[in-house]
Amino acid sequence: MGPEGRHAIVIGGGASGVLLAFQLLKTNPSDLRVTLIEKRPEVGRGLAYHAGNPEHLLNVRVTNMSALPEDPDHFWNWLCARPGGPLCPDPYCFVPRQTYGDYLAELIAPLKSRDGSQGLTIVRGECVSIRENPSDVAVTLSDGTCITGSTAILATGHDAAVPLLAGHAEPWASPADAGIETKATVLILGTGLSMVDYVLSLLRCGHQGRIVALSRRGLLPRAHRRVDPMRFAESEIPFGAEIGTLLRWFRRRIERHVAEGGDWRGAIDAIRPFTQRLWYELPMSSRRRFLEHARAWWDVHRHRTAPEVEARIAEALAMGRLTVIAGKLAAVTPNAGGALVRYRRRGQAETSELQVGAIIDCTGIVRDPRASTNPAVRSLLDEGLARIDPLRIGIDVTRDCAIVNRDGSPSRRLYAVGPLTRAAFWEIIAVPDIRQQCAELAARLRAFDGIS
Repeated sequence: MGPEGRHAIVIGGGASGVLLAFQLLKTNPSDLRVTLIEKRPEVGRGLAYHAGNPEHLLNVRVTNMSALPEDPDHFWNWLCARPGGPLCPDPYCFVPRQTYGDYLAELIAPLKSRDGSQGLTIVRGECVSIRENPSDVAVTLSDGTCITGSTAILATGHDAAVPLLAGHAEPWASPADAGIETKATVLILGTGLSMVDYVLSLLRCGHQGRIVALSRRGLLPRAHRRVDPMRFAESEIPFGAEIGTLLRWFRRRIERHVAEGGDWRGAIDAIRPFTQRLWYELPMSSRRRFLEHARAWWDVHRHRTAPEVEARIAEALAMGRLTVIAGKLAAVTPNAGGALVRYRRRGQAETSELQVGAIIDCTGIVRDPRASTNPAVRSLLDEGLARIDPLRIGIDVTRDCAIVNRDGSPSRRLYAVGPLTRAAFWEIIAVPDIRQQCAELAARLRAFDGIS
């Protein structure tokens, strides 16, 4: 296809989509158009960075949240240039997520096209189907609009939860919008970062009732500290080893680092540049064992909260406002007051009962793509243009982000970035990882005939 056909369609206008669109257009190529499709009113926000509770802080320091891999101070400099200053004293702080949404929106704004002939065109709508043809791709929106291009990239982020069950409230809406009574007992399923956010939202709304958080292990996210990462020599890391061998090595290195006066966080942060390669080289049986037995422990140490948030949660626990239970949900019976919940505490055979006014499912993203409600993903799966990975945690993609079809062949026109690619990359849900992935894919696409 000639230069006039260089047209990349990015499906999803959250952080992943904006970062990819920016990387594709940052050199101002005169022969490349990018269409960004987003169903929400604003781009760059998605579920993570919408204008919600200002107490919802980034879980990553400002210094690590630049949108540009080659310019680590970009976000900090943007904060410093804002009226009123940067909101915090130095780049090692944590700012509201909605502020990061503002940053992404401003990042992409100068690239918008005036006439659609080049640059960025933003289309508000929902992609419901994708078709790959020999010479192009065709994307259809819910209103019937069809957009053709030379390549399409899925950047739809975390899949939304399956339709709400009786007695459940939307985890992304505020307690007020969800109609939760101030004195009602609220059960939150999950004890990770989403639970932390919802507790903060309840407290901000003046909730007076009991808040109960339930998860299999009852583990809470650890908090950040001002520590520098230790150094790992690539040669000392046991790439390709079974998970047991790998974890034993890692524990010994952490213990030695702590014995020398270091902090375990330094070891967790030091392994981060190598986690995608470690995941890629893990035997499939080891990946499965990690997901079943070690994932929860990794998550609470790897995905940490801001110190200010840690203090709020600690206060809620100390005052009895929040109770954390390690256990498993057994049954939910809706009733006039909300629902009667039966659960089994970890290690116990008998069940306990709890009358709740609302249930908030904060167990995280939809982990099985078969349960996806994303019409674009469903379209690819139904048409055989994509397949689910063997562990059923994402769609199958190559290391170059090409979507693999039902027969195992990678596409030359369909790609995916961000959390959708977790099956191949695992550590691909945070901006530092996504920005690098987007930069590398954009460079390949600009040089490759996928958009030429």
